[in-house]
Amino acid sequence: MEFAELIKTPRADNAVLHRPFHPTVEGTLCLTGHHLIFSSRRQDNEEELWLLHSNIDCIEKRFLGSLGSIVIKCKDLRIIQLDIPGMEECLNIASSIEALSTLDSVTLMYPFFYRPMFEIVEDGWSAFLPEKETPQKNYRSRGAPFAFSSLNRYVRRSLRLRVLRLCFLIWDYLFPQVMMRSSQPLTGTNGRRCKEDEKLVNATLRPGKRGYIIDTRSLNAAQQARAKGGGFEQEVYYPQWRRIHRCIERFNILQESLIKLVEACNDQSHNMDRWLSKLEASNWMTYIKEILTAACLAAQCIDREGASVLVHGTEGTDSTLQVTSLAQIILDPDCRTIQGFESLLVREWLQAGHPFQQRCAQSAYSNSKQKLEAPVFLLFLDCVWQILHQFPCSFEFNEHFLVTLFEHAYASQFGTFLGNNENERLVGLLTMSLWSWVNQPKELKNFQNPLFEANSLVIWPSVAPQSLQLWEGVFLRWNRPSRFLDEAEEEMKKIVDYNRFLQDKVNSMRKQIMEKETEDRIDRMDKMDRMDKMDEMDEMDEMDEMQENP
Repeated sequence: MEFAELIKTPRADNAVLHRPFHPTVEGTLCLTGHHLIFSSRRQDNEEELWLLHSNIDCIEKRFLGSLGSIVIKCKDLRIIQLDIPGMEECLNIASSIEALSTLDSVTLMYPFFYRPMFEIVEDGWSAFLPEKETPQKNYRSRGAPFAFSSLNRYVRRSLRLRVLRLCFLIWDYLFPQVMMRSSQPLTGTNGRRCKEDEKLVNATLRPGKRGYIIDTRSLNAAQQARAKGGGFEQEVYYPQWRRIHRCIERFNILQESLIKLVEACNDQSHNMDRWLSKLEASNWMTYIKEILTAACLAAQCIDREGASVLVHGTEGTDSTLQVTSLAQIILDPDCRTIQGFESLLVREWLQAGHPFQQRCAQSAYSNSKQKLEAPVFLLFLDCVWQILHQFPCSFEFNEHFLVTLFEHAYASQFGTFLGNNENERLVGLLTMSLWSWVNQPKELKNFQNPLFEANSLVIWPSVAPQSLQLWEGVFLRWNRPSRFLDEAEEEMKKIVDYNRFLQDKVNSMRKQIMEKETEDRIDRMDKMDRMDKMDEMDEMDEMDEMQENP
């Protein structure tokens, strides 16, 4: 298929661009296979906008006489309006945008056509391969009655009971405990069992220790899953494990929550009571609390009780990943660095098989029928931001880094988040990795937190209602002017830089004082030595005189 077949009108002159908190701009609108490009070449008001078609969630058409308007609602939650003279021209452009923004084939996506203009310092695809990460994290079956090579045999056999293999996440340098994730056991109504799975799970326990199974479904939902062939671990076969249910919502409920939240944030009524009522009705903050609570529970079992933890829901590719990822951020300071967080995303989301293409197919504005869309990854990023907001000095990355990840998960020139599982993402190796761009020294400094001070301690986020806040950097950033926030951030960076300059000066002066004190001490010692020698010589002279004059 040629993109030209989908573009009925490739260009429109005298178009007008409207954006909140920006002046109206007149210019030329162009459509390419992957971008909507608006350009104004006026010397007094030069403006250029490049918008990926894949970032468009839906469009609305409005007409007033011969003037047509297209309202474009994006997956990154911004809304823009284009006024186009001529009804036919407007309809053709709207039809073209709709066709280009709903391409089915992955290989027609922009990442397969994107050619980077920057020098590739690091290949992002090979930066976090399992064989590289394993020695660094020192994954091994500590305390297990069989070697890791034998462990794979039990893993393969445990697949009879679970759809996804167990994945071991071991902080060998911090804890002797293990955190695992998996899909639900396929016990069914007959209480099916698998001895290899039981041995595999029990092998992670130290002698005399219990483990915890955190099921991200309610007890009722887990019992209903048995009728469909799923289920949960039977206590009689896993006697050393205690099962805890922490219900985390999934799929349509989360998507509807996002839609309600964005609707509340776009409410221009300026009625505080009404706005707060809408915000509460969305239940978004409730889901944030539920996820953080489950993650804190998993971290507490490991850190406070010295127990191993197994986390699973149904498939093990959504709420399970939220809990295990956040628990690692709470426990492991390496996951709070930029490289460590990237490694976490690759390990816990990409390699673990989170279906990004299905979950991020629609955002909050789409009018099409919901299928498997859900803001699972956005919820996770929101939880990370909540922890970052409570511990602003413990993270090497800043809020801008999290917002960038949100944007690229929904629409990107990079192939990192393409596909629904690791096997499908193999085709993405033909594209450029997001990490190749992020980890450039020039770009990396934009994502660094100026307040960062390495903190090796476990951090415990509060889930009290007054501690959780709306993530304004995502949900309100298009509804308010950003100039003052940008100025405040620049001022903060200046203060931090000046503070570091003063600290360096203090350290330099301390060093000079110590050097001076050392010199003075040496001088005093030399002086005392000289005086001692003079005293000795005087004594010798006196003795000589006494011998000469007895």
